[in-house]
Amino acid sequence: MYEIGHFINGEKVAGTSGRTANVYNPATGEVQATVALASDADLQAAIDSAKAAQPKWAATNPQRRARVFMKFVELLNQNMDELALLISREHGKTIEDSKGDVIRGLEVCEFVIGIPHLSKSEFTEGAGPGIDMYSIRQPVGIGAGITPFNFPGMIPMWMFAPAIACGNAFILKPSERDPSLPIRLAELMIEAGLPAGILNVVNGDKGAVDGILAHPDIAAVSFVGSTPIARYVYGTAAANGKRAQCFGGAKNHMIIMPDADLDQAANALIGAGYGSAGERCMAISVAVPVGEETANRLIEKLTPMIESLRIGPYTDEKADMGPVVTKEAQARILGLIDKGVEEGANLVVDGRGFKLQGYEDGYFVGGCLFDNVTPDMEIYKTEIFGPVLSVVRAKNYEEALDLPMKHEYGNGVAIYTRDGDAARDFASRINIGMVGINVPIPVPLAYHSFGGWKSSAFGDLNQHGTDSIKFWTRTKTVTSRWPSGIKGGAEFSIPTMK
Repeated sequence: MYEIGHFINGEKVAGTSGRTANVYNPATGEVQATVALASDADLQAAIDSAKAAQPKWAATNPQRRARVFMKFVELLNQNMDELALLISREHGKTIEDSKGDVIRGLEVCEFVIGIPHLSKSEFTEGAGPGIDMYSIRQPVGIGAGITPFNFPGMIPMWMFAPAIACGNAFILKPSERDPSLPIRLAELMIEAGLPAGILNVVNGDKGAVDGILAHPDIAAVSFVGSTPIARYVYGTAAANGKRAQCFGGAKNHMIIMPDADLDQAANALIGAGYGSAGERCMAISVAVPVGEETANRLIEKLTPMIESLRIGPYTDEKADMGPVVTKEAQARILGLIDKGVEEGANLVVDGRGFKLQGYEDGYFVGGCLFDNVTPDMEIYKTEIFGPVLSVVRAKNYEEALDLPMKHEYGNGVAIYTRDGDAARDFASRINIGMVGINVPIPVPLAYHSFGGWKSSAFGDLNQHGTDSIKFWTRTKTVTSRWPSGIKGGAEFSIPTMK
C-alpha cells in the first residue's frame, strides 16, 4: 500500500485536502494505493510555482530548451522497464503494451527537440518604403492538460512536451485511476534539466478540472476523454477566455472489401479490437465486411482467434490482453453486451463468463464478437471501450462507406482492400480525421497531427505535429521602420549563440 500526492515546484508533495481516491490493481481488484485529490490550495500552489518560473523559461533560447528534451528522451529509454511497470500495475495492460504507451509519447519528445526550427516564423523585407514586417510565436504562458486513464504516459507527453518546448509552464491533471507514471515523468524532466515549476502534476477529480477551467492564469487547456466531458471542458474553457483542444469518444470502423487479404484483415482486427482490452480511443470496434461471402469467411477466421486469446495479469508475459481498468468499467461493458443480445445481435463469441484462476476478483472481460449488428442498436451507437467487436454486414461499398460517414463519431477509420481506386476514393470522401489504408490503427507519427472530426474533437488544432506548436503559442506580427542614422561598428568574431 502506497500513497500518491502531487508534484509541485520540482518535488513530490502531500495533498492538503484530506480527500483521497483508491488506486486498484485491476487484475486482483485489491486497493494498492491512495491518491490525493487536490484542494484549491494545492492547485493554486502549482499555478503560483508555474507563474514564477515561466518567464525565465520562455526567455531561455530554444536550443537550450531542446537539450532538456534530448536528455529526457535518454532517460525514458534508460528507465523503460520501470515506467512500463508503473503503468501496468495500475492500468492492467500488458508490459509490452505499456512500453508502447511510453514510446509513442517519447516520439513526440523527439519531435519537439526540433523546436528551434519549429518555432521559426515569417519575415518580409521591404513590405513598404523602409518598412519590414515579421511575425513571431510566443508562448501562451501557463497551459494545462487533463488526461485519461488509458494512456497515462503517451497522452501527457503529447501535451506537455510541445507546450514546454514552446516556452510555457504546464499543469498536468492526470487520471486518478493510474497516477504514478505522470509523477515519475515529472521527476525525470527535472533530472533532464527542466527548472522547477515548469511542469507540475496535480492529482484530483472534477473539482481540480473545474479549478483549472476557471483559473484566470491558465491560458490554454488540452483534454482527452469522453465526448460529453470534452464538450463540457471545451465550452467552459471558451467561456472563460481560454484556448482549448478537446478530444472525445470514438467508434472506429474497419471496412473489409471482397478483394482484401482476409488473413491479414482478421489479424489486424484481433490486434486493433482486443489489444489493451479495447480500452483505446483508436481501437477498431466495428468491422464492416462487404458482401455475405466476405462476412461469413471473416467470422469463420475471427471466431477461433478470439476464443484463443490469452487473457491474464500484466505479470503474464504471454498474455494478449489484461483486465479492464475498474469494476465500474467491467460492469458497464457487461451491461452493453447484455443489451446487444437483448436487441437481437448474434453473440458469436461470449466472453462474459471469463474467470481466471487466482484472479477471480479481477476486472476481466473475455473477448466478445457480435454478428448481424445493425446501426439502430446501442452496441453500435455507443463507445463500449472494452474487448467487444461488432460485425455490421454491408451489401456493397457505398453501403459500407455510409456507416462511418453517418456515425456520430469521427476519430479513426480503416479500409482493407487491394484496389487502389477504392482506397483512394475512400480516403477522399470519408468524413473522419484519421484514415488507415490496410493499416488498422492509423495513429499518425509525431511529426503529423492527431485528431478526429465530428463529435470526436472540439477545437481547430490537433495534438502533436506542427498543430501543437501553433496551439501552445500565440502569433505576434511586428511592423517596423527605422530612420537612417549612424551605423554601428563591425564585429569580426564569428556570431555564436549567447
